[in-house]
Amino acid sequence: MRKVAILGCENSHADFFLEYFLEKKVVEDVEVVGIYSDEPEAMKKLQDRFGVKGMERYDELVGKLDGLIITARHGDNHYKYAKPYLEDGIPMFIDKPVTVSEEDAESFRRELEERKIPVSGGSMCMYDGLVQELKKAVQNQTYGAVYGGYLKSPVSLNNNYGGFYFYSQHLVQVLCEIFGYYPKAVQVFPRENTYTCVFHYADYDVTGLYVDGNYTYYAGISCEKEYVGGAYALEGCPEREVEAFYHILTGGAQEMSYADFFAPVYVLNALYRSAQSGKQETIGYV
Repeated sequence: MRKVAILGCENSHADFFLEYFLEKKVVEDVEVVGIYSDEPEAMKKLQDRFGVKGMERYDELVGKLDGLIITARHGDNHYKYAKPYLEDGIPMFIDKPVTVSEEDAESFRRELEERKIPVSGGSMCMYDGLVQELKKAVQNQTYGAVYGGYLKSPVSLNNNYGGFYFYSQHLVQVLCEIFGYYPKAVQVFPRENTYTCVFHYADYDVTGLYVDGNYTYYAGISCEKEYVGGAYALEGCPEREVEAFYHILTGGAQEMSYADFFAPVYVLNALYRSAQSGKQETIGYV
């Protein structure tokens, strides 16, 4: 049996993993040996439902795991939770936002890369069928030259889990998945409950709209021949997220490069700077 733990189990993604491994038993070789949250009520809820062991400290299973799932609501906890386990070299799932600060992103990436630790995670929105269809259309120029695109995702601007950073990787991950992981610059036009964002790529611009509290998702591409896109509903995305982790847990190669995996952190920070400055901000990847 492969032993895994879930750190930061206050997030609904912890439920997905526990349902997949313990209730649905899609695979038979994974044992969840511990869960941890700095919110005791969230941990107790999962203990009662799934019968899993609650941990007193997030580092108490160092040297005893085959894989680690980090799903904290606050992205600032992700690197902190991972640190004690880095020497173990075990595969890791890291939820969105992968981390919050650019400094943490640089250090976290370096440590993972030096140890060749396989990672999966980020926003599960990238696994949606429409998102993948649009990605292929851009790559293959299925509808002719790409002139730009449009995205819409929810955001939570006021919360105790990092404010803007808490939910915003969903839009950025879809942007990167469809149009490429390295837009050059961004400008944000904030209003009371919305952020309109213009992402600058080398050959075109993409408009993104964050709406606070409106949980609908849209993606589209404007091309030489036609516009293609529409709403998407994340069908099958939680399962695909768990499957990607199970793939690396069982020896498979990770799907993304380390640079791509951490690129959204730098885009998010440029978005935040632009919302504060009112100016276009260059995205400074490391």
